[in-house]
Amino acid sequence: MIKSVDQFTNVFFIGIAGTGMSAIAQYLAGTGKNVSGSDRYFVPGELNDTRNKLEAEGIICFLQNGDGVNDTIDLVVVSTAVEDTVPEVQKAKGLNIPIIKRSELLAIIAKSKKTIAVGGTSGKSTTSAMLFQIMEFADKQPSIISGAGLVSIIKEGKIGNAKVGAGEWLIIEADESDGSIVQYEPEVGLLLNVDKDHQEIEELMQIFGVFKKNTQQLFVVNQSNGLAKQLSENLLQDFSVDENSGAGYIASDFKQDGLQIQFTINQQLFLLYTVGKHNMENALAAVTVAHQLGIGYQTCADALKEYEGIYRRHQLLGIKKGVYVIDDYAHNPAKCAASIAACQPIANKVIAWFQPHGYGPTRFLRHDFVKEIATALRPQDEIWMSEIFYAGGTAVKDISANDLINDIKALGKNAFFVEDRKHLLEKIRPHLTDDCVLLLMGARDPGLEHFAKEVFEKL
Repeated sequence: MIKSVDQFTNVFFIGIAGTGMSAIAQYLAGTGKNVSGSDRYFVPGELNDTRNKLEAEGIICFLQNGDGVNDTIDLVVVSTAVEDTVPEVQKAKGLNIPIIKRSELLAIIAKSKKTIAVGGTSGKSTTSAMLFQIMEFADKQPSIISGAGLVSIIKEGKIGNAKVGAGEWLIIEADESDGSIVQYEPEVGLLLNVDKDHQEIEELMQIFGVFKKNTQQLFVVNQSNGLAKQLSENLLQDFSVDENSGAGYIASDFKQDGLQIQFTINQQLFLLYTVGKHNMENALAAVTVAHQLGIGYQTCADALKEYEGIYRRHQLLGIKKGVYVIDDYAHNPAKCAASIAACQPIANKVIAWFQPHGYGPTRFLRHDFVKEIATALRPQDEIWMSEIFYAGGTAVKDISANDLINDIKALGKNAFFVEDRKHLLEKIRPHLTDDCVLLLMGARDPGLEHFAKEVFEKL
């Protein structure tokens, strides 16, 4: 049984192109491990940007055909999407090589460093990136394993979701969707929010309760979130956007001017080149942790003024004919509503498009999607949807995105369905004005990035 990073040298990742897998693979390569892996998206003769960037880090990539696994491998890592029938899994079993899940390996890595685990149903990637920005600016030389690419790291020619620093701190995202958050025992635990997402609220509260119990030194929660604050350990080490909450860290005086926000945290002025009140809250969470680790407010403010954002989180692709085209990873009800609201100060009209993923999750969250999106829309705004993204496997296809659209229409909102997204632009074009935002939302589908860029190019 592998329990320490010292117990292996040669590690192989099955499904290495996935965001969570590639991050850990790069981190381990950065610490001197011999890393290799395979992925079904690696196809002979086809360019693959992720593969190129992994190989640039010294990570050897294989087709998913079993060739990469041999008796020199100490450990095989699988993602939740990898089934036992995959050739590498069969070969590893035949060679008696230990096989563990990505989340188990991340928990082992976390034990090797002083770890800050960022949890919650939304905002984890952004808050982790903001905290990394602050700590790096303060010369703490942190490491990060993230669920999304940081623009500042992407500019170095990397995937952007991992970096090894010389300091003692590691920042990780603690994922509740697969329950893996309960495996971590971080020095610092940060709980951003608890909203219905992949599980029922009762189950989420139980999972986050274990997260709190497992945190070793400092546990910080968002007092502005009704459920998160129930897990508070100490009001003075928590944060809030409610000035009457009694929390130790308060953000107030929010203003948004186009693609820029400003606010104060305990009387210190902050200016960030991003959008939305939810990003003020994410910044507040990052500052709350950083300050309790000894970093001053002014340093935090100076650091966040240089924050460049993360990939596909309100990423401005450009402005054409008066239309701001913004690509966003929003995929649950609260995130979609926050994303729409964040775009409203930018232009007079917001036209939002959303592609739900998974028939089960869409069915589970149907009424929440309808309520949250309908509430966020102004009379002039519109919501468009294309059919649910299906990643394969067994699924009961007894729901359509059009069901959500009809529900939203019934509430008197402007709602439209385009089954195949390749027809979106031609259908949506007559609705565009010279003062509007075209917001494209969705997750899990690897084709979304290309789709968003194509929409902008053809606008």
